Amino acid sequence: MSTIGRRDFIVGLGGAAAWPLAARAQGRNVRQIGVLLGWSQADPKFRTDFEAFVHELVRFGWVEGSNVHIEQRWTNAELARIAPLAKELVSLKPDVIVCSTTPVTAALQRETATIPIVFAVVADPVGAGFVASLSHPGGNITGFSNVEERLIGKWLDLLKQMVPRFKQAGFMLNPDTAPGGEKYFGSFEVAARSLRIEPIILRVRSDAEIDASIRLLGREEGGLVAMTDSFLGGRRKIRIDAALRYGVPAITDIAEFAKEGGLIAYGPTNTDMFRRAARHVDLILRGAKPADLPVELPTEFKMVINVKTANALSIAVPNALLVSADEVIE
Repeated sequence: MSTIGRRDFIVGLGGAAAWPLAARAQGRNVRQIGVLLGWSQADPKFRTDFEAFVHELVRFGWVEGSNVHIEQRWTNAELARIAPLAKELVSLKPDVIVCSTTPVTAALQRETATIPIVFAVVADPVGAGFVASLSHPGGNITGFSNVEERLIGKWLDLLKQMVPRFKQAGFMLNPDTAPGGEKYFGSFEVAARSLRIEPIILRVRSDAEIDASIRLLGREEGGLVAMTDSFLGGRRKIRIDAALRYGVPAITDIAEFAKEGGLIAYGPTNTDMFRRAARHVDLILRGAKPADLPVELPTEFKMVINVKTANALSIAVPNALLVSADEVIE
């Protein structure tokens, strides 16, 4: 199969009708990996994250169509799809399941206490009840957390360096798709007040609420911080356009935000965490127990600054930030 054909085959599996995994194995010793991702399959950024996982599996000796089969599902960021897809995937009895986002992991947890589960992106796995502790998960679930409390303060500090005048900061999230984000409200408020910035929590559940919240910040000389979950991650353009329209400096964690027209992005790369998740899956397929594999925190961070957007917002980016950025969009 050509490179292009293989990629199309891997991505296309998510839309195919399910058939029994055992039948696919056809008597060969093929291990089965189930995948349930809480994002939109149409978004190239999230497809890239998943493909990094598949490619890293190859490095560990697991090759799709040879000794492993990957059965994938995408919720396309629709909450109503999560429960039925989780039930369907668990019913196929894969050797291990890989997933992303808190709502998806919670749905899988409700369906099975025996099949190993590796989450690649979850904000607060302890608070969500997925693991007993980061160092000793204690059950059938382990994985990678994409948020550290220090990250919230870093976002505010970067915005303050770029826009010393800003007086108000909004922390945006959808509480339905990112329930783990509420853990960080306290850290956000402490960090904001230490910078003499008024903290505001912005709970949004629709495109209209995103626009209205950013418009409010624009009236109050505010800045915007937002964690990327399945809801906001698929609405980067809406946030970018609104921030430009209302003159609001905005920061989030994924590089694509700045590359596509947002002001600045700083955070761990989901691609790296999916790549690292392949190692956990490899260990589990070779006999390791999720209870014995500690939950890991981000190790690779990236900062991207969009100077074109800064100019549109009449922001002079400090030289020190330009020098420390991993990528600058002119």
